[in-house]
Amino acid sequence: MSNTQNKLNQTAKTKTDYTLYYSQGACSVATQVVLNELGQDYQLINVTSLENFTEINPVGAVPALVENDIVLTEGAAIILHLLDKHANSLLAVEGPARQQGVQDILFANATMHPAYGRLFFINQYIQDDNAKQDALNNAATLINKLWQVVEAKLEKGSGDFLGGKQVSAADIMLSVYSAWGPFFPVDIIIGPKTQAMLANVQQMPNYQKVVEKEAALANQA
Repeated sequence: MSNTQNKLNQTAKTKTDYTLYYSQGACSVATQVVLNELGQDYQLINVTSLENFTEINPVGAVPALVENDIVLTEGAAIILHLLDKHANSLLAVEGPARQQGVQDILFANATMHPAYGRLFFINQYIQDDNAKQDALNNAATLINKLWQVVEAKLEKGSGDFLGGKQVSAADIMLSVYSAWGPFFPVDIIIGPKTQAMLANVQQMPNYQKVVEKEAALANQA
């Protein structure tokens, strides 16, 4: 029996109760989608309802995942932990496909996410309107170059997603980040294959479930 099949057999029925600290529309959306795809139960806690979230995560960032009293932080680390623990098709278990999948996850988390993060920083901290717009445009230029990288990968790939014919964790992460662009007065240019990939991910039932649940919880607040 292959290592892959052993992994699937060992984890197929594994369920763990998790607590996820989130903020509406933030990168914690990707964590929720992954948890849903893995069939895992989890409790959601909105960090805006807490006065002491830094006691959970000292840097004050979401997501933060609590599992058996152990706090996990950093989005990519959380997702990799979950994918290693539970059977899934979002990340290959071994070989070159896994290496590429991990690289794609880290590209999303450590390269694309900070590029979008600049938009939020500029919008909050630069007061002069002209200087702010110039800085936003420069940030958007970098983001567009990164989306060109994604487009090139999809053009060279064997399917509609970075992982090939099946949705990967990196596809989910990138889909979350792409939703932030319309909040800013900049032109984010995304290639046709990437647009199709993002649309397919955002239409996934488990993605829609997260969006709807967060909206419902916001209305209750």
